[in-house]
Amino acid sequence: MGFALNLDLQLSSSAFAADGAIPTRHTGEGEDVSPALSWSNAPAGTKSFAVICHDPDAPLVSANGTYGFVHWVLYNIPGNIDSLAEDCSEHTQGQNNFGKPGYGGPMPPEGHGQHKYYFWVLALDTELNLPAGLNMWELLAKVEPHTLAMNRLIGTYQRG
Repeated sequence: MGFALNLDLQLSSSAFAADGAIPTRHTGEGEDVSPALSWSNAPAGTKSFAVICHDPDAPLVSANGTYGFVHWVLYNIPGNIDSLAEDCSEHTQGQNNFGKPGYGGPMPPEGHGQHKYYFWVLALDTELNLPAGLNMWELLAKVEPHTLAMNRLIGTYQRG
């Protein structure tokens, strides 16, 4: 267990292709709604999932050494779920770096070029029933011992 890519677990979106541009609809310049996501081939024993969207290209380093910008933290997703609808408000929302719960879409600084956005799905071996409002780093600390598999979908966005 622990954090290691598992290429059997597949993550995709009907909104954008792997390494493709994230539509404006799903950004801070658009309607700012989360894209639909779906996953398949979770390992046997998966009891729940967590989903994260992180921009490691963001010029943000905090005092504790964390880096990038967190756009979405979603967890307590039951193990029988294999997709999230667009503009998902179900399950437990964590805290993003905009200082609010839920999804906050890409909005890189003007003139900063193209950023890559990593949408992660983590398959967990238990239902942790974690409280709302965890940030990404708090969530990762809680789920690391329970992570059976994880994989990512990368999308790109450059501010217009």
